[in-house]
Amino acid sequence: MAKNLKLRAARAAKDLTQEDLAARAGVTRQTIGAIEKGNYNPTVQLCITICKVLDCTLDDLFWEE
Repeated sequence: MAKNLKLRAARAAKDLTQEDLAARAGVTRQTIGAIEKGNYNPTVQLCITICKVLDCTLDDLFWEE
């Protein structure tokens, strides 16, 4: 799996730490870190939750080009 630099950039643009995003998404900081590193494939529901928190679409964060 490739690193999710889009997620990291969107999180930073909202001035959120991994811990902040994790708390808002209802997961651990380690989960957010693993998604960003490409070590964890999140469920669709978690992807949707993260998108809502970051005010992005699934395409914005998770579609590979």
